[in-house]
Amino acid sequence: MPKLKTRKSISKRMKITKTGKVLRHRPGSRHYKAGKSASRRRKLRGNALLTGKLAKTVKILMAPGA
Repeated sequence: MPKLKTRKSISKRMKITKTGKVLRHRPGSRHYKAGKSASRRRKLRGNALLTGKLAKTVKILMAPGA
């Protein structure tokens, strides 16, 4: 059985930390910031943690040489 290739679309959007957690960017933080409240803009800062079945699937698809 051949090795699976890394899904490049996912590897560009997600990041796996050293401890194995999956991080993603929060949507809605690129433009139209003037129309959003300050508290909403603060909440959009930083990365969000992916959990559950989706995180497990992403890890499989991003595994180097998986």
